[in-house]
Amino acid sequence: MLSLLTLNIAAAALPRAQALRNWLTSQNTDILVLTETSDGPGTRHLLDRYRQAGWHTTHAASLNGDRGTAILTRLPAAIRPEITAGITPAGRAVAVTVDTTPETTILGIYVPSSDREQSKIGRKREFVRTLLAALDRLDATDREHLILVGDYNVVSRDHQPPYQGFLPFEYDLLDDLTARGLTDAHQHLHPTAPVHSWFGRGGNAYRFDYIHTGDAITPTIQGCDYLQDPRTSQLTDHAAILVAADLDVEKRLPVDDEILTDTGTLF
Repeated sequence: MLSLLTLNIAAAALPRAQALRNWLTSQNTDILVLTETSDGPGTRHLLDRYRQAGWHTTHAASLNGDRGTAILTRLPAAIRPEITAGITPAGRAVAVTVDTTPETTILGIYVPSSDREQSKIGRKREFVRTLLAALDRLDATDREHLILVGDYNVVSRDHQPPYQGFLPFEYDLLDDLTARGLTDAHQHLHPTAPVHSWFGRGGNAYRFDYIHTGDAITPTIQGCDYLQDPRTSQLTDHAAILVAADLDVEKRLPVDDEILTDTGTLF
């Protein structure tokens, strides 16, 4: 059984990153996909601890202080830069292939947010365009064995409650993923259950975070749940998503959990 958790860590400063590490460690998952990472000490703390503990860590390089994405896995993994090449802004997408039978490719993304400012809209539109182009370049095996995961910063057309403030390309994204053979894992298991992963200051609820699976992965999904604990305990402003897939895992890396649970620092 393979377990994967994704969480937007909201560019955590060091004290919050330490608390996040404790919560993430308690989930005992095989793969972590962290979005809204930064180049600051909080993200460095998380990556350093997991790396020192023996996890395979991949962090997309952020440019000009931009936010990014990281994948941490205790399965042997190979970085796949050819998948994310061309996705822009650089640093918001990272891909690895992990050692399951058959192999599974994880593509973690952090779609830029935007208000009505034209430069931000253009930035988000370009990320979506280049992401879809990257998916189109995948060969059939990679696409069928793909898990696309992260903070998409969009909602569906039938989102509850309904929101009218998004642009057509934003509403189109989830449809475009479906057209490319990717299935919303939570919706697959819970087709009528409303769920939200972020709440605005006024209390408006949004589903911004998703996990999509390729045709070979979808039948293996055994569970997909939104975990509100990190949000309600103010570790971050997003819920996490935890997915379990009935995939053969023949080898896990030797990891030292004491490094992850130790309260000291490594730098």
